Amino acid sequence: MLDFIVELAEFAGRESLRYFGKLKAADIEGKATDKDLVSIADKAVEEVIIRKITEKFPDHDIFGEETGHAGKNSEFCWVIDPIDGTQSFVKHHPYYSISIALYQNGKGFAGAVNAPALGRLFAAQQGVGAFENGSAIKVSDCTSLHEAACATGFARLRENKVEPVVAKFARILPQMRDIKRCGSAALDLAFTAAGIYDGYWEEGLQLYDVAAGAIIAREAGALVYDFYGKDNYPADGIIAGTPAVAAELLKLLAD
Repeated sequence: MLDFIVELAEFAGRESLRYFGKLKAADIEGKATDKDLVSIADKAVEEVIIRKITEKFPDHDIFGEETGHAGKNSEFCWVIDPIDGTQSFVKHHPYYSISIALYQNGKGFAGAVNAPALGRLFAAQQGVGAFENGSAIKVSDCTSLHEAACATGFARLRENKVEPVVAKFARILPQMRDIKRCGSAALDLAFTAAGIYDGYWEEGLQLYDVAAGAIIAREAGALVYDFYGKDNYPADGIIAGTPAVAAELLKLLAD
């Protein structure tokens, strides 16, 4: 299964590069808010991913960001974000990714996050491990938030919920060594898995934003949970990181 998911992510990545840096204003439109965008590339990439899946697994359910849920009551469900980081994509910024996850009976089983403009493809399968471009990866050895480089995002701002996001950010920022913001939750989780970041947190996301990245992070040795230390992510926020960093983030984010 992992080989198929990797091939699918590679194929989708090549499709996305056909549009990268070539979009016109007419190719981009708003979604529910003027802070959330969708482009013809998002739709085209999701279409090719779904076509490849249905050709091989016609009985599987599919949940895509752009097309919604197509259910056949299968134990398997594919969760797809065709371009995670559309804001970056339309600005010709390389920090976007394609996120593809396979869930079995409601649990993440395997997934891939491809950042084609960066030449980095992350993948994992339950019990098999996590990989970047075919080589095994694991979380960093960071044991203190004070020494950590962490990442976050501001998806909740789309809902105009500024104050709680800023308050939590201000609470955490002085406690860490460095902060990153690349604009793709899937890629943030993959970078955490690879030890590029030591921890990550965000709220206001959807399942397709984090499904594949969370699988990869877990298989690389990260702790992944919501803002209450449970597994109701991303509905209740998401935290990922080395065991020590994730635990410290949890203390600072708990309401």
